[in-house]
Amino acid sequence: MDKTLVIGANGQIGRQLIGMMALANMPVKAMIRNSEHAQKLEQLGAEIILADLEQPLPDEAFSDCDKVVFTAGSGGKTGADKTILIDLWGAVKAVDMAKKHNIKQFIMVSSRDAGDPENGTPAIKHYNICKHFADKHLLESGVPFTILRPGRLTDEAATGMITTTRPSDPDAMTITRADVAACILQCLDHSEAINQVDEIYNGDMPIAEAFIKAVKGRLG
Repeated sequence: MDKTLVIGANGQIGRQLIGMMALANMPVKAMIRNSEHAQKLEQLGAEIILADLEQPLPDEAFSDCDKVVFTAGSGGKTGADKTILIDLWGAVKAVDMAKKHNIKQFIMVSSRDAGDPENGTPAIKHYNICKHFADKHLLESGVPFTILRPGRLTDEAATGMITTTRPSDPDAMTITRADVAACILQCLDHSEAINQVDEIYNGDMPIAEAFIKAVKGRLG
């Protein structure tokens, strides 16, 4: 069975994803920077690899994996310098390592305005620019990709219901972190998600059906 490397495993989305993968008996390697976080992830069934996105990435993180999920982020309390180092440069390095190791699928957790940072939320323009160029690097790398562009993240319980169509009401442009994790899980387990870019928001359609509808819509 394919093994997945989760970069940003100790983040709020990463931890929930690893829990979901454990329940689904999907082999997973958790990349974390701080060894103090290892035990709780090991208890979920993850193999641990210690690595820092601000440093060169080790080959052993990727060498026995078939898929990669990048859900790392510098966090809202850091400055633009950390956003550049983690959300942009860290992602670029991960994509390059994925290419080196012939990864079958790279899932990038991006941002809803990464496609058009100029017209996105002004307060986080630097973040959206970093996500834009990280996505661009992945798109141009030749690595099979899935790019998920979630709306504003919330901490409510998972709904299992999403839409890939941007809501007209800005207040509805949200999605729970748990549903983002569930979307990642769906994309890991279904080949139709490969080489697709989707915005994701909480909506009125079961996750699997929403992604199938999105693919059919692109095919006409």
